[in-house]
Amino acid sequence: MSKEPTEYALKGPDQIEGHAATVASCATSATAVKADRVAEVRESSLPMLLPMDRRMALKVIAVAVAVPGLASCGTGSLDETGGSGASGNTLVAGTPTDPNLLSASIPWERVLTQDELDTMAALCDMIIPADDRSPAASQLGAHHYIDEWVSAPYARMGRDRVLIRGGLVWLDLEAGRRFGQGTRFRDLSLERKDEICADIAHLPDAAPGFEVGARFFARVRDLTAGAFWTTEEGMQDLEYIGNIPLAQWDPPPPEVLDFLGLA
Repeated sequence: MSKEPTEYALKGPDQIEGHAATVASCATSATAVKADRVAEVRESSLPMLLPMDRRMALKVIAVAVAVPGLASCGTGSLDETGGSGASGNTLVAGTPTDPNLLSASIPWERVLTQDELDTMAALCDMIIPADDRSPAASQLGAHHYIDEWVSAPYARMGRDRVLIRGGLVWLDLEAGRRFGQGTRFRDLSLERKDEICADIAHLPDAAPGFEVGARFFARVRDLTAGAFWTTEEGMQDLEYIGNIPLAQWDPPPPEVLDFLGLA
């Protein structure tokens, strides 16, 4: 894949889901956003603090169950409550579709079709393409994350479902209008995909008739960033050091406490 900067990719940020909030607002290309975020982290005078995400919370629970000394602290064992017991638990690593790590199930049906997922994957990769630091967004399952998100039975996700499914249809209609009837967005060259994305990358700059496409693009960009930078590979891309057990914890040095007025 070409690594030429794509101007649209970081225009017009809404609030990003999760800890990548500032990433999609500070650069002018999909490649530049990752480099800029790394620079921001490196230049910060204080450590970057991120909330524990759902994956990690479930892993912590799984570890507590799997370690006998921790599991024994509860009122009963897993076997007593219908579980499988630590020694038989083979699901603690999860699966590619990110289910509950212990029961291996998702409480709602996915709504996006394979055709929609293929188009979504192409768009996610325009937002965060592969480079020498990390794979493309779709290689880490960003489009499946978005599918899980819009499939959830909650009001906010329901609104996103309408916007995103409609936006996927719009992409193909726009591809056909520009490049020939029946042309699909996902089948376009990188340059032609970029041409469409450039027109919907920034809502305030969107031409008349492109406003809905711009709102769709902004939402997908936010969800793609949230999906990508909460994976192990995404955290490595940020060079984020966290979610790792420590043998000991050293308190902040005196100069940091003094800077914060806590000395």
